[in-house]
Amino acid sequence: MTQPGTMTAMSKEMQDCVQACMSCHSICEETMSSCMQMGGQAQMQIMRALMDCSETTRMCADMMMRRSPMSAEMCAMCAKACDMCAEACMSMPDDKQMMRCAEACRRCAEMCRAMSGATM
Repeated sequence: MTQPGTMTAMSKEMQDCVQACMSCHSICEETMSSCMQMGGQAQMQIMRALMDCSETTRMCADMMMRRSPMSAEMCAMCAKACDMCAEACMSMPDDKQMMRCAEACRRCAEMCRAMSGATM
């Protein structure tokens, strides 16, 4: 029996999703830095997508770790932000950092969709 105020352990799926969110957050931050070094080549649309994805993935991981009752809804929104970021990064297919970021975003989006209970 659990004592009042204690939390049950996170499921393996939730732990994996938190890790995917944190990895995605990290690579989005790295990619933003890379974009700033490029100067004029980095389009504002890509930077906005990176910023949105970075913040959303961090918040999503935080909400899952504290077992927020809104985490399923946050996971759905996170999946959308990750999909948009992956799409933006794909606009620069010759940039290895952008492709790494797009891959991390797609993986995170897939895991967040599963956590949200959404079918797509």
